Amino acid sequence: MQIKSPEFKENARIALKDVGLQKALGNLKAGFPEKRAIAVQRMPEFHDMRDEARDLKNHILENLDIYLEQFESKVTENGGHVHWCRTSDDARKTILDICQQVDAKTVTKGKSMVSEEINLNEYLEENGVQPIETDLGEYILQLRNDHPSHIIAPAIHLNLEDVSEAFHEHHKKPKSDDPAVLMQEAREELRTKFVNADVGITGANFLVAETGSTIIVTNEGNGDLTQTLPKTHIVITSIEKVVPTLEDMTLFLRLLARSATGQEFTVYNTLSTGPRREGDADGPDNFHVVLVDNGRSDMVGGELHDMLRCIRCSACMNHCPVYGAVGGHAYGWVYPGPMGSVLTPQMVGIEKAGNLPNASTFCGKCEEVCPVRIPLPKLMRHWRTNEFEKHLSPKAVRWGIAGWGFFAKRPKLYRQMSNTSNWFMRTMAGKKGRINSLPLAGGWTDFRDMPAPSGKTFMQQWQKKQGDKS
Repeated sequence: MQIKSPEFKENARIALKDVGLQKALGNLKAGFPEKRAIAVQRMPEFHDMRDEARDLKNHILENLDIYLEQFESKVTENGGHVHWCRTSDDARKTILDICQQVDAKTVTKGKSMVSEEINLNEYLEENGVQPIETDLGEYILQLRNDHPSHIIAPAIHLNLEDVSEAFHEHHKKPKSDDPAVLMQEAREELRTKFVNADVGITGANFLVAETGSTIIVTNEGNGDLTQTLPKTHIVITSIEKVVPTLEDMTLFLRLLARSATGQEFTVYNTLSTGPRREGDADGPDNFHVVLVDNGRSDMVGGELHDMLRCIRCSACMNHCPVYGAVGGHAYGWVYPGPMGSVLTPQMVGIEKAGNLPNASTFCGKCEEVCPVRIPLPKLMRHWRTNEFEKHLSPKAVRWGIAGWGFFAKRPKLYRQMSNTSNWFMRTMAGKKGRINSLPLAGGWTDFRDMPAPSGKTFMQQWQKKQGDKS
């Protein structure tokens, strides 16, 4: 997937004028947030579980090497193979080698954001292996030559008529606007793909160190068919997904479903523990786990350490006013929303992704709903600081901050400027209390009025409050 994060501002302008996208995003605002709120309300211990999950994740990250080695040992003991890949290129080549060893011509894929991260589909196609997406949303996007705009609802930017048009074009059947008919079409098209696939590739929501198991959660069952029917099953995932025990895994599963879709539990929760054993009714003959680093080990113990707690539930983007206005494609890479604004600069460089941590109101809603209490605004602020220190932010921004710093270091002058600005803005606003145009603030007033200050400055109010106390 081509990195288009540098064009975020232009992407956002286009998205705001896209009538179809805005209609689709309206469904998001009325969907996931409300369902999550209801699910949380039904579980009084939810917030205690968040604390427990945060502390457990911190423990895992402090002992990440130990748990990953334990996981590898168990996978090997079960007859599988673990492949350690530092970069996207390493991971792509590893997966292609496995496919070529079994002379694979087609692979079915369960949804995996890490496969999007390493640009796996395009690489396989270039090397003679045809990937077939089996998650319904991903399948729709593949037909349209499109990319996900959301990490759990990849086609959320589309409307029913978009899906109907894509199916009509590719399936060569009468056009229908009935979701049940479209679903049946997808089943019929994919059924033979599942049966004939040489290799199945899935992601993993969690890796269990004590058993060497991987788990994938879906609401469609496509993950089960992808990993049991082909002769070879490849799991591609990232290193921070490991958990110590099956019991620990269930804690995260309970938080994940409620935070993501407002469900009590995801419909299909499928564990894979090595290749098929003697007496098993089905399952693959070969089992491979591809562990991708891609800069994650550099985050351990650093400023971005907390981000590794992420369980990919999407709650942050579901509640983000910026994501809700422009959608996921505006962010220009695999991970959108607040979590993407932290991860993308780490993976592609702040030079390419500097707009993303700045695309936030810092309202704090993302941190408020995160099931593992990641301080997302703090981490975005880290990238803003990093961008400023590297002189990558626009000159106007740097001059503005430097000017503010000059006055902030001189309290008397700061108070004088604050009082003068307060008086000036109230004078410009007049009786209506709003300013149509303001020098150096055209980015705001070109599109909406600036409310005038309604009273005294904060420092004046503070001094009065302290005086009243004494």
